[in-house]
Amino acid sequence: MAAHTEARTLELRDAHPSWGPVRLRYQLEREGVRPLPSHSGLYRALVRHHRIEPKETRKRLPTYKRWERGRPNELWQMDIVGGILLDDGTECKVLTGVDDHSRFCVCAGVMVRASSRPVCGLFVSALERHGVPEEILTDNGKVFTNRFGTVPTEVLFDKICRENGVIHRLTAPRSPTTTGKIERFHRTLRTEFLGGQIFSTLRVAQKALDAWVEDYNTNRPHQALKMATPAERFYAHRDEPAPQLPLDLRGVAEERSGEDWISRTVTVNGVISVSAQAFSVGKHRCGHVVDVHVLERFFEVWDGPELVKTVLREGTGEVRKKRAEKHPTR
Repeated sequence: MAAHTEARTLELRDAHPSWGPVRLRYQLEREGVRPLPSHSGLYRALVRHHRIEPKETRKRLPTYKRWERGRPNELWQMDIVGGILLDDGTECKVLTGVDDHSRFCVCAGVMVRASSRPVCGLFVSALERHGVPEEILTDNGKVFTNRFGTVPTEVLFDKICRENGVIHRLTAPRSPTTTGKIERFHRTLRTEFLGGQIFSTLRVAQKALDAWVEDYNTNRPHQALKMATPAERFYAHRDEPAPQLPLDLRGVAEERSGEDWISRTVTVNGVISVSAQAFSVGKHRCGHVVDVHVLERFFEVWDGPELVKTVLREGTGEVRKKRAEKHPTR
């Protein structure tokens, strides 16, 4: 290898510690370096200068089979990952989603708690921005499904999929390789974006993540795509007419993760309890996860976009007056 090529290789590696021989060769080719070294030559150079440690090549299991959908928006893979740290010690979660065909990141939203409302709000935003896929593949997390719940109910994520004609597919328990593409995206996210970063606020973290996702989608070549970028492959079939599916998503994207919002699961007899105050929201909502807005004098109970009821909080003058009228002192 020419001395100037080897020097440039080490410069690129030091600037981008996650780059391997394939990416380094791609960058050298873009810069017009001649003669262009081979992958094995670059690997030996990295070993020679102690940038990587030599290791045995892993053998692929004979039962392992790679699969890929044939066009964009045929299947999305979605998951939740942690690791976003704020100055106050809060660890935030990220809802991530990638298109199976193109590895294009369709969703990367930061949230304080990975509860149903913020997750579905980010999901809705992805649908409105990138179109509605035919299928979505997730694991068996409670925000995605109630598959293993004691009472079979439909969670909000499933409801959005059903109402918009999206087939929701679930992995088998303890089978992370089924969602291998989103897991590989998480590895890239941890290596290239997180790296021990601490952000001042949730807004700052989201802005930085958006910038990284934009670079990942449009500038970063992907080895599985023969060094094309995810955006090049995702938008390659945009001339094909997209399926027109109904989107009735009113109220889903509303942020309900503040300190004045809590979630409760409706019991078999249709009752929930907030601050030691129990009240009914209807037996037909058995197993539903409802959101409760805690106001100064009232509780507002929401089931999805529907305001179920408004309840006076105990301890207020109105409650004492009603009790006095119902049970007068003898």
